[in-house]
Amino acid sequence: MANARRFCISLALFTLAPAGLVHFARSEGSYRFLKEIRIGGEGGWDYLSIDAAARRLYVSHANKVVVIDLDNAAVAGEISDTPGVHGIALAPELNRGFTSNGQESKASIIDLQTLKTLSKVNTGENPDAILYDPGRQEVYTFNGRGQSATVFEAKSGKLVDTVPLPGKPEFAVVDTRVKRVYANIEDKNSVVVIDTETHKIAVTWPIAPGESASGMAIDFKNHRLFVGCENKLMVMMDSENGRVVSTVPIGQGVDANAFDPSTGLAFSSNGDGTVTIAREETPEKLAVVQTLTTMRGARTMALDPKTHNLYLAAAEYEPALPTVPGAPRPRPKIVPGTFRVLVYGIGK
Repeated sequence: MANARRFCISLALFTLAPAGLVHFARSEGSYRFLKEIRIGGEGGWDYLSIDAAARRLYVSHANKVVVIDLDNAAVAGEISDTPGVHGIALAPELNRGFTSNGQESKASIIDLQTLKTLSKVNTGENPDAILYDPGRQEVYTFNGRGQSATVFEAKSGKLVDTVPLPGKPEFAVVDTRVKRVYANIEDKNSVVVIDTETHKIAVTWPIAPGESASGMAIDFKNHRLFVGCENKLMVMMDSENGRVVSTVPIGQGVDANAFDPSTGLAFSSNGDGTVTIAREETPEKLAVVQTLTTMRGARTMALDPKTHNLYLAAAEYEPALPTVPGAPRPRPKIVPGTFRVLVYGIGK
């Protein structure tokens, strides 16, 4: 994702407060801070991905991917040589992982047992989001500057197709039952639907009143998409016809969304240091039930469907530099050695 845009959030909105609860009246309790996993090193980050069965968390960090043992909450290894890595897609049944390497416009194919790179695939310019379609055993990279999606075979790395897109893509999800990929087009305020058999755009849907979509999650049972928008809205959309059925307010600087089918909760991780938690009360109604205080810049996350825990990447920042009239807002600098993963779970 475009880190420069994410860091243009006003520093006045950020806090370094520990996890806090605002409201959430339910019998099993609210989400609360559990622990942190220290990683250290230098550089930024983007997506996190979970292999729930293997109990592994994959975290993009600078030019590598850090692999964390979920059960022991400890670093278990790393995947190297992924310049400007954004995302990690997983195909456990093939023992393969895939990374989108933005700086070199390539995708890496990884052996999940050894964490070694097997080969690389040329993609469109600046691949960002990446997903695996288990229905066809194909991988999609969504290329930001290339305004396209590159499709290749997961087993062989053979290029299958290039899908031209109408603007800059952000996150995407796949529903194998209906043979569709849904992708946010950030600068067009829309979602495109790609037919996984033809690799053609079947339809384009507006996300209004949402604007500049970033994160996306899906409820397969009720055919609902959850789209995180830069104008501080989470949009719930019908994945069959594109109808916007409900919206809720969220924090500023959303970059990721998740949905837990076991609890009916949808999550929005926001760069202002909050996670907005909403319940899908009915397929037509989404309601905020908790605002969780996290940490400044903790804008991406992953959800463990086994434990229902949330994992967010974060770091500490140096004091803000003064702004110059007419010039872009200076990006805050990460304090070296402070990179970590924050863990939140449901407390009694």
